[in-house]
Amino acid sequence: MSRFADIFQSCKARQCKALIAFASAGAPDMESSERAMTVLLENGADILELGVPFSDPTADGTVIQQASQIALRDGNIALSDVLALAGRLRRRFPDKGLVIFSYYNVIFRMGVEEFARRAAEAGVDGVLVVDLPFEESSEIRPALEQRGLDWVTLVSPLTGPERLKMLLADAKGFVYYIMQLGVTGVRRNIPDGAARKLEAIRAASPVPVAAGFGIGSYETAHAAALHADGVISGSALVQMQLRKDEEGIVRLTRELARGCGK
Repeated sequence: MSRFADIFQSCKARQCKALIAFASAGAPDMESSERAMTVLLENGADILELGVPFSDPTADGTVIQQASQIALRDGNIALSDVLALAGRLRRRFPDKGLVIFSYYNVIFRMGVEEFARRAAEAGVDGVLVVDLPFEESSEIRPALEQRGLDWVTLVSPLTGPERLKMLLADAKGFVYYIMQLGVTGVRRNIPDGAARKLEAIRAASPVPVAAGFGIGSYETAHAAALHADGVISGSALVQMQLRKDEEGIVRLTRELARGCGK
């Protein structure tokens, strides 16, 4: 059984939902980003998405774009640095889930086989490549599977029934449901129709389904947690990470965890 499966089953047994937190590696510097990630995992996050800085993001909103720009400009943070960071976090948090969140160009530059090997050695559990459609992922998925790494499947409100069936047939680890069209960022409410869509995906999915995009408060986390197996938050936390606001990260992480029923 994978670490993801253990985490979601443990949450289910405790009648709560998993909290998945995103943090940008290297912003505003590597030391403070590692500290922010540590705080997240110490205060309720079950799974951590380690954002790999990239110069030309397409799905990230202004906050995460800014974090990437700072990490690349001031720290020249590379994928190898993020994998080393993952290894340090794994040694400190053996039971937490770790996901590398990246754009494909960064992985392609390192080499798919080399990336899979180093990610597995670092203790990473899964990989989310935001700009690589399923139809174009045949080069990387076998390499990840051979190393015991889960390919995290992305599903959006525009995913039709036939495509959803195809994506779910190959889903591993957990499914990431993008609740909002557009880019990441904090919203006041979850969108109309999200609850219905989440319930339908969960009914068809062989793995847990987590909801993200727009979650940055107890209210939005709670609303999503009613219909998902996990809740994903990023931009609201990264805002505090950039300010080195450790108290704010603690407060918001605990608030989100309460929204998940913890």
